[in-house]
Amino acid sequence: MATIVLQVPDESLVAKVKQACKMLRGVTSVKTQKPAKPKEYDITKTAGYREAMDDVKNGRVYHADSVDDMFKHILGEEAFSKIRSSHV
Repeated sequence: MATIVLQVPDESLVAKVKQACKMLRGVTSVKTQKPAKPKEYDITKTAGYREAMDDVKNGRVYHADSVDDMFKHILGEEAFSKIRSSHV
């Protein structure tokens, strides 16, 4: 059995299209289905969010005073100094 899917953007026409399809020879069934609503993304359900909140709860956070301070913290003073001196 073959299936044909029609998309009708104007909901006021759905009943008429359904009625017209029923009149076609060989059509045994006509069904309507509304599109599923897209699920909203909830970041609080992700593992990354839970891990970040655990870091905050347990004090594993660092507040940088500047971008340079942040990179010093991430890379270490020596590596940061090498990079900074080669790009200035």
